[in-house]
Amino acid sequence: MKKMYLIMALCSAWVTGIACTNFVVGKDASIDGSTMVSYAADSYSFYGFLHYAPAADHNAGTVREVKDWDTGKPLCTIPQVAHTYNVVGNMNEHQLTIGETTWGGRPELEIGEGIDYGSLIYIALERCKTAREAIKCMTDLVAAHGYASSGETFSIADPNEVWLMELIGKGKVEKGAVWVATRIPDDCIAAHANQARFTTINFQDKENWMWSKDVVDFARKQGYFEGKDKDFNFQEAYAPYDFSGLYVCEARVWSFFRKFSDEMDQYFDFASGKTFVETRGKYAGERMPLYIKPNHKVSAQELKNCMRDQYEGTPLDITQGPDAGPWNSKLRYGSLGFQYDSVQYWFERPIATQQTAWSFVAQMRGYESAKAGGIFWFGVDDAASTVYVPIYSTITKVPTCFAEGNGDMYTYSPTSAWWTYNIVANWAYTKYSAMMPDIKKVQAAWEDKFNSQVAAVDAQVAEMDKEKAVEFLTKYSCAQAEESTAAWKELGIYLLIKYLDGQQRKEQDGQFLRNPYGQPEMPNRVPYPTSFYENVHEHIAHE
Repeated sequence: MKKMYLIMALCSAWVTGIACTNFVVGKDASIDGSTMVSYAADSYSFYGFLHYAPAADHNAGTVREVKDWDTGKPLCTIPQVAHTYNVVGNMNEHQLTIGETTWGGRPELEIGEGIDYGSLIYIALERCKTAREAIKCMTDLVAAHGYASSGETFSIADPNEVWLMELIGKGKVEKGAVWVATRIPDDCIAAHANQARFTTINFQDKENWMWSKDVVDFARKQGYFEGKDKDFNFQEAYAPYDFSGLYVCEARVWSFFRKFSDEMDQYFDFASGKTFVETRGKYAGERMPLYIKPNHKVSAQELKNCMRDQYEGTPLDITQGPDAGPWNSKLRYGSLGFQYDSVQYWFERPIATQQTAWSFVAQMRGYESAKAGGIFWFGVDDAASTVYVPIYSTITKVPTCFAEGNGDMYTYSPTSAWWTYNIVANWAYTKYSAMMPDIKKVQAAWEDKFNSQVAAVDAQVAEMDKEKAVEFLTKYSCAQAEESTAAWKELGIYLLIKYLDGQQRKEQDGQFLRNPYGQPEMPNRVPYPTSFYENVHEHIAHE
């Protein structure tokens, strides 16, 4: 298979402001009985900070302003509830966690008014304790106030249940949205990545399925579906496949599933869009299941590593091929698709991408006491080169390095984790295959340290009253964030010195070498890889 597909104009362009990835794990599919949700907020316009909303009581008649999460534009106001819960990132004090990926769908359904998808997430986190409550809250909100975004898949999980919900607005046809939600079996894992994945709905299983009453009728009325309810396919009706929905989106789901199943090779032609191209858009191929039972139990660390996937070892490996350059960089310029000589080309879009503002692995630990609670493993910038820091769900203060307002996209802050990690990553993109091993070594050391401390932290908290426990967890979470960010700043200086001017400084036992007179040794002038010289030779030979 070629590293980039050549496709003709039959494939529509893929454009979205936010392009994210979610993985979910049921409690019987995890190694420790946790439910888990991972999420990457991938946007070139997003700044990486840790959202925080403290618990609060509100007077009767109070309203909550709703602003579009992507742009900050005021949208509407809604009645506030009497009490809202403590929210840290995308997890609240009851360990309810919500993530999302945007898939757009029918363009005529994207122009509604009301509440946007991001606000739905944070309002539900402020108001709900369980996944089922969150689904009802979110769908009631769009029914009452309208929906202002395009098609979305939401991951909604508490310590006991994991749900996926797909929702799309009705444009200017009607107020509100159509939607469907299903519970992922406890012993299964699932994923979504900017493409609607729900097919048929089990209308007989009301315990594990929920849906809007007009989810089929609205599709019929709009001409998206003809037939019996039992044959209705949500994805085909509201988000028909195009090439990018497969190659750019479903391929990420495939890459996640392949780590936990020996049967995913059969879906490669579907997920990569190969069948779609060969049939000129008439047939996508045998689609992947919505969820699978993993061939082994999943750990939180394994899920973090899945968020770092770049298709390594597959035909889609973004670190290989001529587009990766001599140093196997994952960085690509411009958009995912481009035209040259009237031919459409596409770059791969891996799970770990340079435009990630922040990502998380949420670990909802129902087996732990409420005092210890869930762990919101949080990292900023590219997941491949970040460190996931343990942030506990009950903390009452955000670390300065992760705080909103500590710098922004146009304001550099030396105490901002986002800027610190971006400096390291962007330097590494220039000589990726050389620098990443140095980064991975430090990354692994910090995450191994964090993982080894979890049991001790739980044991300490178990001996405290609730107030002392919250204070301890807040101090602990903040300290780990600040210390790891400081270490990353040191790593950046080390990498700058080591690879200055494209060379490689000599080292021994972690120290740069000096000659007997105290002067720096001459660096190693590391040549290009042989493959690069081969390409140069081929180019010259054909001149």
